[in-house]
Amino acid sequence: MADYGKGDTKWFVHDRFGMFIHWGLYSMPARHEWIRNYECIPTEDYQIYFDLFNPDLFNPKEWAKAAHDAGMKYVVFTTKHHEGFCNWDTKFTDYKITNTPFGRDALREIVDAFRAEGIRIGLYYSLIDWHHPAFTVDCNHPLRNRPDRDKLNEGKDMKRYAQYMRDQVTELLTNYGKIDIMWFDFSYPVLPELAVWSKGHPERKSWDGKDHEDWESEKLVKLVRSLQPGIIIDNRLDLPGSGDIKTPEQFTSDEPLRNEDGSLAVWEGCHTFSGSWGYYRDELCWKSVKQCIDLLINHVSRNGNVLMNVGPTSRGYFDERAMHCLEGYAKWMKYNSRSIYGCTCAPEGIKEPVDCRYTYNPETNRLYLHLMNWPFKHIMLPGMAGKVRYAQFLHDGSQVLFRDNQKKEVNVALNATCAEGDLALELPVIKPNQEVPVIELFLK
Repeated sequence: MADYGKGDTKWFVHDRFGMFIHWGLYSMPARHEWIRNYECIPTEDYQIYFDLFNPDLFNPKEWAKAAHDAGMKYVVFTTKHHEGFCNWDTKFTDYKITNTPFGRDALREIVDAFRAEGIRIGLYYSLIDWHHPAFTVDCNHPLRNRPDRDKLNEGKDMKRYAQYMRDQVTELLTNYGKIDIMWFDFSYPVLPELAVWSKGHPERKSWDGKDHEDWESEKLVKLVRSLQPGIIIDNRLDLPGSGDIKTPEQFTSDEPLRNEDGSLAVWEGCHTFSGSWGYYRDELCWKSVKQCIDLLINHVSRNGNVLMNVGPTSRGYFDERAMHCLEGYAKWMKYNSRSIYGCTCAPEGIKEPVDCRYTYNPETNRLYLHLMNWPFKHIMLPGMAGKVRYAQFLHDGSQVLFRDNQKKEVNVALNATCAEGDLALELPVIKPNQEVPVIELFLK
């Protein structure tokens, strides 16, 4: 495997929690960020959104404050999504935010606002571009069903498009200061069942997918590494060995993700508050605050990060449903962030009780028990006898008494026992006023 260099992930695995922001012209129709694909909208019909885009209530300082209060330590902002619209003042296309009625470089203001809150900067850049004239029509393109699609690809050249991407990435990594993450999205290689057919029709490969050859991923990675040493690159370029982080989407793992050699992988689950990434006015499947907090805990307990997405409205603000979730994070993280920052999965051999998740801080040697479903009066910690020095609720620092059974079964209540080797925590009958209560265990 080729050596493509490595990014600095030390801060990443400490901070654990970031904000994803999907914002573009698709916020105007407000029916999903893939609307051009889903509704097969041609460029001329999509142009109305560009002509009228004017987010008059855009205030990135409010975005940054909401992220900061929620405990998010980094942001990943969509500089360009699949629609091809650019949120910065690029020199390489007229299809950019400074040519809309809004007329300002949104990326510049966002970067400045988030940096002022002490939040690290990540830039999302779509490899896909349904607007660029050199980008060939393929299986994901809005014009894929056109009867004249063969003719549409005449004169298109993916090498010219790959150069366009490198030119834009150079701008992004040169003109906006230190960038911590470069988040590319995404590759979709030719399906295996079509690969044999494609060999006989090389001119039609692009109909069925795009991969590292189309993006010229090796050149792209080398460019990024040269411009911003230490930057983190995701794993969506279809180039094994080039990514610093795994990025499963809308997925929660039951186990820590691992590398091919069995070591713990650095990974980040990206999730939405609802079911789409861009602003979707009529969407009803919004997660509860409890679900959002559970996602964060589950990921850290499996040695992962969470990148939680907000899709701002076309007027430029976070709507009340997104703010409700962010405020829920803020309330919980104010008291419980110690169980997230600097934490990872529990040490080998420590078994989680039913309906609980452990996170562990190896620097402080403290184990955090997250009670996802409140038990009645006691909870047994398997194999933890003799290992705990002190226990307390994290939110208020109040002591939690425990019975430590190292030799034989111990009665904790009438007809209830703590098995040998286990530790029994004594809990109040009433759940504390926390979405997910956390008990901090000081290990010996």
